[in-house]
Amino acid sequence: MTQPLKVAVMGYGHIGQYAAQGVKRAPDMTLAGIVELESRLPAVRADWPTLPVAAAVKDLPEKPDVVILGVPTRTVEKVAPALLAEGIATVDCFDMHGDPFMKLRGALDPAAKQGNVAAIMGSGVDPGVSTMVRALFEIWAPTGLTYVCYGPGMSMGHTVCAKSYAGVKDALSITRPGDPGCHKRDLYLVLEDGAELEEVKGRVLQDPYFSHDDVRVFQVADVAPLMDMGHRITVDRKGGASGVDNQLLHFETTFHNPASTAQVLVASARAATRMAPGAHTMLEVPLYAFLSEDIQSLMKRLV
Repeated sequence: MTQPLKVAVMGYGHIGQYAAQGVKRAPDMTLAGIVELESRLPAVRADWPTLPVAAAVKDLPEKPDVVILGVPTRTVEKVAPALLAEGIATVDCFDMHGDPFMKLRGALDPAAKQGNVAAIMGSGVDPGVSTMVRALFEIWAPTGLTYVCYGPGMSMGHTVCAKSYAGVKDALSITRPGDPGCHKRDLYLVLEDGAELEEVKGRVLQDPYFSHDDVRVFQVADVAPLMDMGHRITVDRKGGASGVDNQLLHFETTFHNPASTAQVLVASARAATRMAPGAHTMLEVPLYAFLSEDIQSLMKRLV
């Protein structure tokens, strides 16, 4: 019998907590440990009293096969290359598109090849699953246009970004539907004593997370009453198939953002052990590689 994959989770925030639960429920995985900041270790140990918990992967009793990176997007490039070079596969939920995504690939690919392992990048809902849906629609209707709408719902990456700025005590970023393909955001800020809203707002809105979007900023005393981790995505493509126009393809989902992202990360951890060394997006991974069932059973059940 194949030995279960040893999977560790780095970062015990919203996503990391659900990723740990997802690994525990996976039939072909074992949770090798949780890695978190030193200051937060007591809280993690309270949740997992019998599980190895450490401030670094090297301090875990067993070397994991894969590390799920439940860390902020901008931290991925700082921690993943070293793990990959040591022969530990990684999966991340990096959520910045375009040039930052390609820059990350450039950092991860040589490290993964050095360590003879794979990295799966952008393993979440978007980029990730919605990327695959858009690609499927283009297979079906190769000409035409695709429109993606987000929200209303909490954007975890944008929220973490806003919270990282000096003067911000807490934050919540909500994506709200706009015109197709256009992002609109409501950003709620709890400021530190003495911080000035306009000064903080000016700095935050220059960040690439926000600078390209229509953002409304509100100062509030507490974000807890506004918190809802649900989200929504719709993908619509109007195009042509075999020269026939007006093919209408529609995908819609409402989901719990961190739980869904974590589940995709767990599936990607499995896929990472089935891919050639190097950095890959979910678009490059065969669908069967994400699933615990063997390919023969999947073919009988799904084909």
